[in-house]
Amino acid sequence: MKMDVNVWMGRLGATVAFSAVFSGFLSVPANAQKPYKVQATWTIGGEGSWDYLTVDAAAHRLYIAHGPKVDVVDMNTGKEIGSVIGLAGSHGVVISPDGKTGFVTDGRANAVVAFDLNTFEQNDKIATGTNPDGMAYEPATGTLWAFNGGSKNATVINLASHKVVGTVALPGKPEFPVVDGTGTVFVNIEDTNSVVRIDAKTQKITATWKLAGCESPSGQAIDIAGSRLFAVCDGKKMAVTDSKTGKSLATPTIGADPDATGYDPKTGLAFSSNGDGTLTVIDTKDGYKVAQTVATMEGARTMQLDPTTGKVYLVSATLKKVAGAKRPTATPGTFAVIVVGRD
Repeated sequence: MKMDVNVWMGRLGATVAFSAVFSGFLSVPANAQKPYKVQATWTIGGEGSWDYLTVDAAAHRLYIAHGPKVDVVDMNTGKEIGSVIGLAGSHGVVISPDGKTGFVTDGRANAVVAFDLNTFEQNDKIATGTNPDGMAYEPATGTLWAFNGGSKNATVINLASHKVVGTVALPGKPEFPVVDGTGTVFVNIEDTNSVVRIDAKTQKITATWKLAGCESPSGQAIDIAGSRLFAVCDGKKMAVTDSKTGKSLATPTIGADPDATGYDPKTGLAFSSNGDGTLTVIDTKDGYKVAQTVATMEGARTMQLDPTTGKVYLVSATLKKVAGAKRPTATPGTFAVIVVGRD
C-alpha cells in the first residue's frame, strides 16, 4: 500500500480464486433489487496500522493485516477467533488452496511468513526483497508472488516447498497484483501510472501499459471473463483497462483517497473503498456509471469482496487529529470491520 495507519492505513484471498455508522446512496442501479448499506459493524479493538483484507470464503474467515499481527475473524459471528502474532508489519495475506497454510507479507522484516491455519502459529519465514506488500497466488505455476515496494521487484515462491524460485525486476514501485488463473499476473506500478503484465511461467514482463487518466494507482481487481482490469487512482478516478490489449475503456469518478477495489462477476458491479468514508459502486454494464455511493467510515480505504455472498468488508477506526501531524491517528480500541451488503 501507499501508506500505513497514520498516513491513511490500508487483496484477494487465494480461496476466493483464489465500518461505519450509516449508509446512503446517490442513485440505485437499475439492475439492483435493493441498495447496498452497512449491515453490521464489528469492533475488533487493538492498536496500530492496518492494510489488506483477505476473505477465506470456504472457512468463513476474514484475515486482516493489522500492524504487527493478523486478526482472524469469524464471518458468521463477527468475533475474532485468533491472530498471527510476532510480525514486524503485516500487509497482504494469501490462503493456500489446501486450507492448511496461510502466508503474510511482513514488510518491515523483508519476508513472507507462513502460518498454520488451525493454530495461527508461524511455521516458516521466507526472505524477499525490500518491503513486500501486495501478494497473490498464481495457480497455473503453483507460486506465490510477493511484490516488493522498496526494491521494485517481485519475489516468486514455490507454494509447496516455500523456496524462492525467481526474482522479477519491475519498472517502478509495485502496488496491488491480480491473476487471471491461467498463468498471467498483473500489477499496478504506482510511480509510473502503469500496469505490468507478467508471464508467470517464464517470469518475464510481456507488456507495460500506461493507465490513462490515472495518477498513483493502488488497488486493483480483475474481471476474468470480461478481460478487464479495475485500478483505483488518486484524483477520484478508477481506470478500467482491457487486460488483453491495454486499451483504456473508462475512467469513472470515485471517492477520494481510494486504496482497494473489487469486482463482482455475478452483478457486474465494481467497488472502490475510499478514505473519505465512502464506498463507490460502479455499474460496468451501464456505461461505467456511479450506481451508488455508500457512506462507511472515515479511513476505510481497504476492502475485500466475498464473491459467494456479494458482501463487502472494510476496516477503519475512530480517527483523531493531532497537532502538527499531516494525517489523523487511530484511537486505540476502536478498530472495526464494516460489513456492506444488500438485505
